[in-house]
Amino acid sequence: MSKATVSKLVPRVPTRRQQYSASTRRALIDMGEELFSEHGYAATSLDTIVAGAEVTKGALYHHFSGKQALFEAVFERVEGEAAREISEALQGHEDPWEKALAGLDRFLAVVQQPAYRRIVILEGPAVLGWARFREQAERSTFATVHDIVGSVLEAGDWGLDEAMVETFTRIFFGAMSSAGESVSTSDDPEAAAARVEAAIRFILAGLRQLAEAGVELEDVTHR
Repeated sequence: MSKATVSKLVPRVPTRRQQYSASTRRALIDMGEELFSEHGYAATSLDTIVAGAEVTKGALYHHFSGKQALFEAVFERVEGEAAREISEALQGHEDPWEKALAGLDRFLAVVQQPAYRRIVILEGPAVLGWARFREQAERSTFATVHDIVGSVLEAGDWGLDEAMVETFTRIFFGAMSSAGESVSTSDDPEAAAARVEAAIRFILAGLRQLAEAGVELEDVTHR
């Protein structure tokens, strides 16, 4: 076996410098998440972030172009962790209706988390801009919504093509995004979440009745 082949088989161990660089970046994101969550983007200075992370401002600029870039990294992590939580809640549910309700339950828990409320819902659109905010949100959670919607529609045996499934997914994705915002910005998030849950359960119950009754979806493909 050649040295080149051996080198491909043996995992590359990060150098001490690479490990330090990764830990520095992680410390900055950790501190950014903590301060942005507690004080908001505008009230958090780079000086406060580097002091809390115990690094130099030069180290911050090595990893990020500025405060907005750091915020975007924090946003991506918070949104990504939320998406993973919701996705994990779907595991093990073969029944599509139970799967949808499990995803709904975890989603409503996520949008009440302080970091998610502040960084994703309240600060995200203003700091990132609406287009970038939607792009990031779709990248992390759209696939999960598509998975849930696809499972529910398959239960109806409607034989919908991908374009129609995509349409349903976009409708539900928009509705859930709006519902999440209403919960996060409410003076009483718990009560708002209960109302959203009741409404979505009602909609799902209606879809289930249609599916079990064998009601056909109007064919729009030949118009």
